[in-house]
Amino acid sequence: MITVFLLQHSYEWNENENTKIIGIYSSKEKVEAVIEKYKELPGFKEFPNDFYIDAYRVDENEWTEGFMFGLIYGN
Repeated sequence: MITVFLLQHSYEWNENENTKIIGIYSSKEKVEAVIEKYKELPGFKEFPNDFYIDAYRVDENEWTEGFMFGLIYGN
């Protein structure tokens, strides 16, 4: 089974959530190297603790159940 790693940067500012997908990588070590570089870039360096890594298996469903539409929109 192949696992890939999704790197995102997400922070909240003035009650607005800001999320950026940085990339998808083949190893956690590669992700950690990218994070170290991005921590020096404008914007990212002001929020150095807001990087998130998620591991996903290729060809495998992540969302396996339905959802309640009415709960989202108040119906």
